[in-house]
Amino acid sequence: MSDPTAPTRRMLLAASGGAALALFAGPLAGQHVYKEVHELKPNEFTWHPERQPAGPVAVIVSLTDQRVHVYRNGVRIAVSTCSTGKSGHETPTGVFVVLQKDRNHRSSTYNNAPMPNMNRLTWDGIALHAGNLPGYPASHGCVRLPLKFSALLFEVTHLGTPVIIADEHHFPIDVVHPGMVLSRYAEDEFEDVVSTLEGRKHPADWALDDAYPVTTMLASSHDRKIVIIENDVEVASGPLEWDGDPLGDHVYVLQGAHEGVKGMHWQALTYGSSQSAEMQDLTRVRSDQAFAEQIREHIHPGMIYILTDLPLHPDSRSQRDFVIMS
Repeated sequence: MSDPTAPTRRMLLAASGGAALALFAGPLAGQHVYKEVHELKPNEFTWHPERQPAGPVAVIVSLTDQRVHVYRNGVRIAVSTCSTGKSGHETPTGVFVVLQKDRNHRSSTYNNAPMPNMNRLTWDGIALHAGNLPGYPASHGCVRLPLKFSALLFEVTHLGTPVIIADEHHFPIDVVHPGMVLSRYAEDEFEDVVSTLEGRKHPADWALDDAYPVTTMLASSHDRKIVIIENDVEVASGPLEWDGDPLGDHVYVLQGAHEGVKGMHWQALTYGSSQSAEMQDLTRVRSDQAFAEQIREHIHPGMIYILTDLPLHPDSRSQRDFVIMS
């Protein structure tokens, strides 16, 4: 995990070893403000969940801006200042999911330092959690947040929530694939495809102890292959067919079925240097009929689908559950 709050803050603790949150009293707790994103000062944040009361959540961390953007169902509901990894301990960029949640986490590496409202991103120590925000990158790799904001964020994330850490921030866009995932089903098959989603839980309903798997689909132009991973297990793979041009680095979160055009509704995100119009055209990639049938066994709202030109090598994966793409 990232380094602990500055030692001087520890003096805020009661002599008897009082509440861990005492470390974050006063300004460190953070302040909800009504400001433009670029005007936010360290420990300030905005929080407007009423803008989109329901739907899958996605988090984008911008290293350049030292900002965390929270989207729900494609609508930005919050922005916060943050502090990421300092020189020599840089926060890794790429695509992650929340692997573990612990409201009262303490570091096993840094003298039992409190890290409240922890959303773990890798098993080797990268997480979102409350911490000191000096106004510049200062952690040992984690993404530090104001205490109040971290508590609010903790309430809307779930196991499997995608977290994109990138140099720049890009707004999500909506994408509706005209057919089933990676396939070109006839329109009269749409209802059958939709029926596969029934009874599968929406991410907002996932409890911390729910056994429903984190499902990720990865398409690599380098390997000409698509794989489906549930938790830490590769459960299926198939051939990738595409138009031959670079795929880029894109992330799609499945929202559900879209009746209007008989297709699947996705929220598209990118963590590359720029957004591409190609993000809106999922017809560029496909597989064979046999693998499309396998996809239907695993697809559910909240599933994450990644396109990359990188190889799907185990070295690019965290120890379990997901992949570090960059």
